[in-house]
Amino acid sequence: MPITLPETLPAYNILSREGVMVMSPGRAEMQDIRPLRIGLLNLMPKKIQTENQFARLIGATPLQIDFQLIRMTEHQARNTAAEHMEEFYRPFQDVKHEKFDGLIITGAPIEHLPFEEVTYWDELREVFDWTQTNVHSTFGVCWGGMAMIHYLNGIAKLPLAAKAFGCYPHDNLQPTSPYLRGFSDEMVIPVSRWTEMDETQIKAHPGLTTLIGSDEVGPCLVEDPAHRALYVFNHLEYDSDTLKQEYDRDVESGTPIAVPVNYYPDDDPTKKPRNHWRSHAHLLYGNWINEIYQTTPYDPLNIGN
Repeated sequence: MPITLPETLPAYNILSREGVMVMSPGRAEMQDIRPLRIGLLNLMPKKIQTENQFARLIGATPLQIDFQLIRMTEHQARNTAAEHMEEFYRPFQDVKHEKFDGLIITGAPIEHLPFEEVTYWDELREVFDWTQTNVHSTFGVCWGGMAMIHYLNGIAKLPLAAKAFGCYPHDNLQPTSPYLRGFSDEMVIPVSRWTEMDETQIKAHPGLTTLIGSDEVGPCLVEDPAHRALYVFNHLEYDSDTLKQEYDRDVESGTPIAVPVNYYPDDDPTKKPRNHWRSHAHLLYGNWINEIYQTTPYDPLNIGN
């Protein structure tokens, strides 16, 4: 089954060319089926790139998905055309009366700031509270996951001595978890961050379970059943060249940056990077969608009750 996207959204044509099944809202309305309603609260600067990455993963499942793009109400995007934001995004204050089967909260390049100093922190706290009444399952990604696990569970964000940047081996710590169906015992996952969450506090918290972790870069995927949430601190959604774009950007601007670990063949930035995480990305988001489908109320009005 397809993912429902506006025909004028850039992701519609991009995913169609890749073979992902996409459907216009008009055609979707003609089908006698209740699609899963998945929202993307997009906090990343490159909105269109992020839309494509998550729509690609969500659209690969066998279920019909109604994909909704959401933004913070007062925060103005600087790297995406205002026309794009106006046409395709709805501010949170306009959707908070609605129900969603799932919500993805992306990362944001503001790790250096204490959470309380983020300009939209008050509204984001409102979002986190709203997920407990209006969203069946929430997926916090990178900074979005760090902010949510901090707000709901008090887990500290710790600075790293150097940026964790590259593709690191991770261990499957809970092979029987439904979110890790089909996962290998070890996998490679892209990482790009200056902070990590305190694994000691996560282990000490009775309601949290680390599903995927790394000896080098700490916890990666954490389950929080009490809040119907998952938190992933790394970037399985990244395209093959996303780390390359970040590296090239910093090199061009003169920002000190190391070559991404285990990313380029022979650690040579002149060579084309190879994607070693794509299959696990599809598994993770496919498993998440399947769990939503299995457990969400048929009547959306009962979501959160």
